[in-house]
Amino acid sequence: MEKQKILLVDDDGRIRNLLKIYLEKAGFQVSEAENGLEALLSLQNSQPDLIVLDIMMPVLDGMETCRQIRKLATTPILLLTARTEVDDKLLGFDCGADDYVEKPFNPQEVVARVRAILRRRPAAAKPPQPVKAPIASPVVQHGALRIDPAARSVHLGVVEKELTAKEFDLLHTLASRPGHVFSRDNLLQTVWGVDAAGDSRTVDIHIQRLRQKIDDGSSDWKIATVWGVGYRFEIHAPKESS
Repeated sequence: MEKQKILLVDDDGRIRNLLKIYLEKAGFQVSEAENGLEALLSLQNSQPDLIVLDIMMPVLDGMETCRQIRKLATTPILLLTARTEVDDKLLGFDCGADDYVEKPFNPQEVVARVRAILRRRPAAAKPPQPVKAPIASPVVQHGALRIDPAARSVHLGVVEKELTAKEFDLLHTLASRPGHVFSRDNLLQTVWGVDAAGDSRTVDIHIQRLRQKIDDGSSDWKIATVWGVGYRFEIHAPKESS
């Protein structure tokens, strides 16, 4: 019998690892995503039987991810939330969630709720199919910086910045995963393709141009150099005016 598939979406790797252990022990097949954007992109390739979705995440939070999923599929969604207010829980249901578990939680309770939700599905329901229509990547926004993959546009406030195709792809890759360190080789493969020439200076030059175009040093984010490794997109508190 084929195992039922669970997609775990949480930016905290420790929580993902803990739940994965318990869910796999319970007989489920588990895949993972670090944020809502990764979850939506994964639905282009496969459709899980249930999604366990954290609410508080960078890039795309759980509420908006839940809304986006509901436009495309009826896959059951179990929310993980640290919010205890009734209005927050009601908002989760309004977004399309089937149930929720409050943090901190017992992983055995999560497994029990997953089983309960799956039992409530009609016995004759057909296995979910992969989403056929392409999913437009959600807008990525950090402060005044707004990156729209569908329009392939970048705005700083109301000003649109002109970027080359590779500059756009490089910025979108970095900004979609704040705090993640990308090696130069990884960026070469992701942005330029697996067969790209392995000259790391290509990445350095494009980063330099990006900084000149969009990073004036006064924003609450920056493209930081990780010496000897590569680059990461950092978010920090905005500078206070004197």
